[in-house]
Amino acid sequence: MLIGKVVGSVVATRKDEKLEGRKLLVVQVHDHENRPTKQYVVAVDSVEAGIGDMVLYATGSSARQTTLTENRPCDAVVMAVVDSWDLGGENVYEKWAPAASGA
Repeated sequence: MLIGKVVGSVVATRKDEKLEGRKLLVVQVHDHENRPTKQYVVAVDSVEAGIGDMVLYATGSSARQTTLTENRPCDAVVMAVVDSWDLGGENVYEKWAPAASGA
């Protein structure tokens, strides 16, 4: 599994029939410390992710292991929306950051 941030979507009205009805997302690859890289991947969305979500995605033959992508011509699939992660006991990412107090 790899980690990245959904930064866009792809609309393709003409595509293989096995991809009909599938949402395609542009994911910017992030490193283990949540730093964006210059790499991007187009992935089939299997979890209703949206723009700005940090996600886990799989590539290669693993991308065809979800119920939604089984036996479909895809090389990447978003399979989880990340809530948080830590590295060595330090928080790297938190989806639900606490609200700032307005005192």
